[in-house]
Amino acid sequence: MALIDVAISCLNSIREIEEDVKDAIVYIDAGCTESFQFVGAFPLFLELGARAVCSLENMTSLDAVADWNSKSDCAKRIVIMTSRLLNDAHRYMLRCLSTHEGVQRCTVFTSISEGSHSAIPDSPLGPDAYREYETLLVQDYNEHTKKSDKISKDKGVSKFSSALESLTMEPIESENVDISSGGAQGLVVSVHHFPLIICPFTPRAFVLPSQGSVAEASLSRQHEDSLSFGLPPISTGSMSDTDDVPPGATLTAHFLYQLALKMELKLEIFSLGDQSKNVGKILTDMSSVYDVARRKRSAGLLLVDRTLDLITPCCHGDSLFDRIFSSLPRAERFSSQAQLKQGVPSINRPSLDVQVPLGELLNEEPSKIRDSGLPEGIEAFLRGWDSYTSAPQNVGLFNECDKKSTTNWTELLNGSLVATECFRGTPYLEAMIDRKTKDGSVLVKKWLQEALRRENISVNVRARPGYATKPELQAMIKALSQSQSSLLKNKGIIQLGAATAAALDESQSAKWDTFSSAEMMLNVSAGDTSQGLAAQISDLINKSAVAELQAKKNEKPDSSSRGLLSFRDALLLTIVGYILAGENFPTSGSGGPFSWQEEHFLKEAIVDAVLENPSAGNLKFLNGLTEELEGRLNRLKSEETKEIPSDDQLDIDALDDDPWGKWGDEEEEEVDNSKADESYDDMQLKLDLRDRVDSLFRFLHKLSSLRTRNLPLREGSLASESSFPGEPSGNKGLVYRLITKVLSKQEIPGLEYHSSTVGRFIKSGFGRFGLGQAKPSLADQSVILVFVIGGINGIEVLEAQEAVSESGRPDINLVIGGTTLLTPDDMFELLLGQFSHF
Repeated sequence: MALIDVAISCLNSIREIEEDVKDAIVYIDAGCTESFQFVGAFPLFLELGARAVCSLENMTSLDAVADWNSKSDCAKRIVIMTSRLLNDAHRYMLRCLSTHEGVQRCTVFTSISEGSHSAIPDSPLGPDAYREYETLLVQDYNEHTKKSDKISKDKGVSKFSSALESLTMEPIESENVDISSGGAQGLVVSVHHFPLIICPFTPRAFVLPSQGSVAEASLSRQHEDSLSFGLPPISTGSMSDTDDVPPGATLTAHFLYQLALKMELKLEIFSLGDQSKNVGKILTDMSSVYDVARRKRSAGLLLVDRTLDLITPCCHGDSLFDRIFSSLPRAERFSSQAQLKQGVPSINRPSLDVQVPLGELLNEEPSKIRDSGLPEGIEAFLRGWDSYTSAPQNVGLFNECDKKSTTNWTELLNGSLVATECFRGTPYLEAMIDRKTKDGSVLVKKWLQEALRRENISVNVRARPGYATKPELQAMIKALSQSQSSLLKNKGIIQLGAATAAALDESQSAKWDTFSSAEMMLNVSAGDTSQGLAAQISDLINKSAVAELQAKKNEKPDSSSRGLLSFRDALLLTIVGYILAGENFPTSGSGGPFSWQEEHFLKEAIVDAVLENPSAGNLKFLNGLTEELEGRLNRLKSEETKEIPSDDQLDIDALDDDPWGKWGDEEEEEVDNSKADESYDDMQLKLDLRDRVDSLFRFLHKLSSLRTRNLPLREGSLASESSFPGEPSGNKGLVYRLITKVLSKQEIPGLEYHSSTVGRFIKSGFGRFGLGQAKPSLADQSVILVFVIGGINGIEVLEAQEAVSESGRPDINLVIGGTTLLTPDDMFELLLGQFSHF
């Protein structure tokens, strides 16, 4: 039986639109760009005959001349692919059409189905969304062209420059327009569905594009059971009406339904968690007898709420994949601010495009790189690319005598961490994600050694068998990059090696290991007493505050360079500590897991840390107070400076025979009054700060109550078993425990099965005659898709594969997916950042 491969399915979907892509300029938005990077789709577009593949948001009129497949005539066709709602991408598509005058046909592919457009309140489109949008786009294009013509005639300006600045995102009202004629310009628009816009890290692990509508949509509304717009609410068992579910749940359900259709799967749907039940119910309602009949292969879909396990993505597990995504910078998002729609913001997920600092590794020895001839090749490329904007005397960007120029061109060598592109069919990322840090780095080292042998390159480096370090990886990368041919042939493994070397750098690895050790101490303390756990948390807060203050005095604000934890890091560990305390001491205090005295010390530690360094962490709960706290701190520092007398300054007051004579001095009274006002302001500021800290701890109390409030965790069989480190699943995440119990056919509390249309008919119709359909078991399926609503991380992918291998079921084809990829920093932003509900 063929294995499920989501990456191959994505490529096959692109091949199905060959007729539309051929001879067309293909525009893709930021979400599609992320997806096609991981799939390795760009060479495929060239193979299918596309003229060029360009960015939709950053499009220019010069895109028409960037022709991969040389043609003498102008491009008459444009293909636009978007991972957003049509109304969200409308202004970019209209600008694209307005810039290319000779276009006769525009084909739009969106990953959002017609059903999603009609179900989302923010969308002005109805059930026939695609047909409606075809009409609206042609209408707007014609109106925009007329306005631009009038502006160019009246003011003598460029045809489209002024009008483009006035484009808005407001919904467009429909009018009857004859699409067949295409209006005045003869433009024909057609809109189609292209569901497989996903980011596969491996053939069996994927997330959704960070800048797509599904990942950006809110997963909860603000109420007492919700934690963040980017996370499902706490699963209390009171499932809300599906007519009032947040847009993220609706879009997720429609995406999974279309994914199953595209891969010809008949889904048996199981859910764990309130939001997952909502998604499962929508999925079940969308199914029909026709859909069930034509699907060929049966598969089990397990939907899981992220809020059932927040510790796993908050912690720093033993995963090289997670280290890379946490250590390396990400590409900037196109839209930096979240859009507020009907009071619910869209979530700014961090980009999945990891920027690998290859240029920094090669820049340490610029003389060797200059000798390789690499700068001349890059310079020639840039001269041709920038010739239309650069004056002849400014074209030479790389003067060898200019030290700055070396930095400029080495930055061009930086690249992205991708799954299949440039890897020549070798599943590098797939093999790496299934290994822990040490084994994964050794594997990358082995791949670099094999590449060196193929190129007949010898490297003198002291290597230890069974270990991989940054210096030896760096030496191999430099050797492989000596010549242009070697660099191009081995770019994939060079990028992966550079990413691994950056993650193993002392500054990054020391901080990660410090985090891991602190989390281990909290885990051990949680198995002992609440006093010990509270003391550990308080100690972490105090040490981080002192370290950050010392680094600030030494004019080295980045304490992470020495592996020390910042105050922001200590707050993340406080979150972990409170969740652990809630699992182990659920009845210790009246409002939280700790006693009043223990929590008082924690609050005082946070208040003192904020007063000493108010700007640390850029924290949400300090919004509006940060500037006042900074002003207070600066005022106290200036007063301390004034109070310190110099050695040669005489103390006039000490020599004064009549100190009582100052009582009548009015200036002295004014100074005393100003000091009294300042002390009152300081007192009010401290009271405001304590109120903010109290609100923070009320939110921490909510996190500590996850085990008691999450219905599936109350019985304890799925809760974290951290107090039993000897158990094989003691330190594993929820995904591992779920898969283990499913494959061993153990009972899972709270797991709900969603009957299909046919199943409900048999149960209600023939059930009265004793012919009811038995509830299927998830373990009986050969294909199991686990989808975590809210996101996954690399360690969960690793643990999921471990659970399958330990089950003794090699026939199981497990696919794991999630809303987005989560790192500990991402979890901090969701829980204590701008999208938090506290």
